[in-house]
Amino acid sequence: MKTEGSPAARGAIAGFLENPVIGMAPWIIFSLLVGPGRFEISVVLALATTIVLVTAGRVVNKGSSWKLLEIADLVFFAVLAVIGLLASEGTRKWLETYAGEVSNIALVLIAFGSMAIRMPFTLQYARERVDPEYWNKPTFLRTNYLITGVWGLAFLVAAAAGAYGDLVLHNPNNLWTGWIIQILAIVGAVRFTDWYPEVARARALREAGQPVPEPPNLAGMFIPLAGLLVPIGIAVLIFDNMWWLGVGLIVVGATLTKRLTAHD
Repeated sequence: MKTEGSPAARGAIAGFLENPVIGMAPWIIFSLLVGPGRFEISVVLALATTIVLVTAGRVVNKGSSWKLLEIADLVFFAVLAVIGLLASEGTRKWLETYAGEVSNIALVLIAFGSMAIRMPFTLQYARERVDPEYWNKPTFLRTNYLITGVWGLAFLVAAAAGAYGDLVLHNPNNLWTGWIIQILAIVGAVRFTDWYPEVARARALREAGQPVPEPPNLAGMFIPLAGLLVPIGIAVLIFDNMWWLGVGLIVVGATLTKRLTAHD
């Protein structure tokens, strides 16, 4: 039986913490939860998640270096927590409305800024999962630039959707702009982060003339997104007036999932 202190358990925990998706967990939590009446709890949860993840990373992997995303997590959410404590009622209401867009734009800047300085933030996580001999390989670097860019685009979509809901619809809790579009963008980035490295690895081995199994195909990339259409359709049926759209999303989601799974 594996115990928390066993090498196998520690290895599994370390692998979990070395995933860049985990480093973005505080941002995902905050951007999806923040809204009118939820600013304080969103900041507290995001900051608490950051502290837990950073502490766990230092304890489980004592040789782990500080990462750009970890530092950004701590600074951003600590500053927001202080502002929330000291802000006036008017400032707090502004934050409840627009802090989601602020956090999304901040991560967009982190993603594309890290690429501009030639240190895409996913690279620091990836280097802890592979041998140093691969760190400067073109395939390894290109994969991390691409994954970081996809995350930047995902949060740009989330920021644009939230801004449209706040500034145009004047409804921060709009089902589509406040939840569905943002969740789809984030799930798509999570899936790409998991799917693309296997594709890149298989291509690199094939180019080197080594026998490799077939790389994951494009159908596998979209299965989780297709499956997500079913609960989205249910949410539309419950919370929106467009029952026909809800039914359509459920049918399309179930059909696409079945067909994509057959081709995976």
